[in-house]
Amino acid sequence: MNVAKTLSVRLEFSQSAVPAKHCSPESAPSGSVILLHVRGEMAAQEPSPPSSLEGNKPGFPKNILANNLEEKHMCNSCLKILRRPLQAQCGHRFCSFCFNKIVSSGPHKCSACIKEDLFEDPTSILKEGGAFPDNAARREVEALAAVCPNEGCTWTGNIKEYEVNHEGKCDFMIILCPSCKELMRTNELERHNERECPERTLNCKYCKEPFHFKNIKAHDEICPKYPMICEGCAKKKIPREKYVDHIKFCSKFRAPCRFHVVGCDMSVEKEKTHDHERACSYEHLNLLLHFIMGIKVSLESLQPQSLELAGHKIHELHQALRELELKLGQLTLGGGAPVQGACAPTLPTLATSFTPLPSAVGAALELQLHSEKTKVAELSRRCQELELKVGTFENIVCVLNREMERSSTTIEAYNRQHRLDQDKVEILNNKVRQLERTVGLRDLSIVEMEGNIREMSAATFDGIFVWKISDFTKKRQDAVAGRAPAMFSPAFFTSKYGYKMCLRIYLNGDGTGRASHLSLFFVVMRGHSDALLKWPFNQKVTLMLLDQNNREHIIDAFRPDISSSSFQRPVSDMNIASGCPLFCPLPKLDTKNSYIRDDTIFIKAIVDLTGL
Repeated sequence: MNVAKTLSVRLEFSQSAVPAKHCSPESAPSGSVILLHVRGEMAAQEPSPPSSLEGNKPGFPKNILANNLEEKHMCNSCLKILRRPLQAQCGHRFCSFCFNKIVSSGPHKCSACIKEDLFEDPTSILKEGGAFPDNAARREVEALAAVCPNEGCTWTGNIKEYEVNHEGKCDFMIILCPSCKELMRTNELERHNERECPERTLNCKYCKEPFHFKNIKAHDEICPKYPMICEGCAKKKIPREKYVDHIKFCSKFRAPCRFHVVGCDMSVEKEKTHDHERACSYEHLNLLLHFIMGIKVSLESLQPQSLELAGHKIHELHQALRELELKLGQLTLGGGAPVQGACAPTLPTLATSFTPLPSAVGAALELQLHSEKTKVAELSRRCQELELKVGTFENIVCVLNREMERSSTTIEAYNRQHRLDQDKVEILNNKVRQLERTVGLRDLSIVEMEGNIREMSAATFDGIFVWKISDFTKKRQDAVAGRAPAMFSPAFFTSKYGYKMCLRIYLNGDGTGRASHLSLFFVVMRGHSDALLKWPFNQKVTLMLLDQNNREHIIDAFRPDISSSSFQRPVSDMNIASGCPLFCPLPKLDTKNSYIRDDTIFIKAIVDLTGL
């Protein structure tokens, strides 16, 4: 595992077994030296609180004491356990922080002297430089037995050890997530930041742009690199920014027919457009005919305006005809009264006492009158024809109006049905989504149940477990490359209702054994019967790499350190691993040996059941 920075802590062990690199310092036995690596990234994200060694904190809280607090060990200002005690001239003790805070604004009267009615001037006046470090009281306080006040932490020691090694560094300390402000333990912050925090920032795996986890769906809707699927050619992983260009040239993409403006509702693949137009030419011509006939009917509906113009022209012709008849009567009578309703047949009945007109003039007038009458008769005929057409058009308009009303009613009914169908489709889509979610949850449950069944089938209940690791060469290569540095075994038990345990192996070593030894660790897991068991776990553990010729097994054993958190009752799925980082030298496995056969090794763990 690569780290940016390392923090080295030297611990002394009493046995050959040493804890995994994840063990906390207080859980390590004594007797040998290991190097604990802490992620530099984590240190950068979670800086430890400022050390109290400089006296910039008030007294220790009272609840860290394992025994009762004596009054001489209490600060007279903050009423907590003295931290870096100073003794004033009046004899009362204060924390260095509290004394400096009191005198920072000038001399003050000692509140303890006033309370005890011992006030004397000037010895009871607290002022800068008026106190000295009380090293005797400090040694007494630092030697007091202490416990960690954080719930779940089993640390014990004295106040000096608490201040130097544990204060502000406890994995069970409650802190705020800097992003979402959720309360959690210190040891949960890294997992929270990586997997749970809704404000955590992720990088899009397509466009590499950062976004908040809660906006993941919104980002997928606008991501220019998001992979799309063409509905025509079914090509996958087309970036959204190139999808429009793709469908322009995709020969399989279905587009509306060119005759959709006249009613063709088919969608055709681009490469089959000409085949469709040849096959459906009759239907297209029929649609065009209906479309043109509709235009013609629309144009003919404008004829009443033409008829009105024709009526005006006929009226003007009638006026011109009457004027001609009046002129003719005046000429015929020689200035007499005008003839009413003069027409050709009435002329013989007129009086004969007038001056005859020259024959040429009379003939011309008669020809002009006959021509005008012929025009009037023609216009009258055309007017009757137009009136018939107008009647016919009015009937057609009435029929079309009734058809339009019927069509409007039908369309409205279709629209209502369409809305109902859309509502039904939406309801069905919701049901489908619910069923998909249910199926997904069932699939997860099935996978979980299958995993549990596999674990149960491989589990033993007598404290003895043999772990078969096949494909050793490939798994070793994965460990060297860092792809899978560690492997966990299936769980096994001391009894059906006993302790639940598993093994953890590093095929390329871990900690002090990295790249030189095979590291093997023992892990206590949370089980269903933990409430009935005795804690901490205190059974002897023997770890073995089996010689498949049954000659020389590699064996290591250790008895748990009951003060280590690795062997307390688990509060999560599994405790911190503890075991042997220098379990077996890798060169011993690289040479010809009987530990690897058919690319398989066998690891055996034996838990001593004495006392259970």
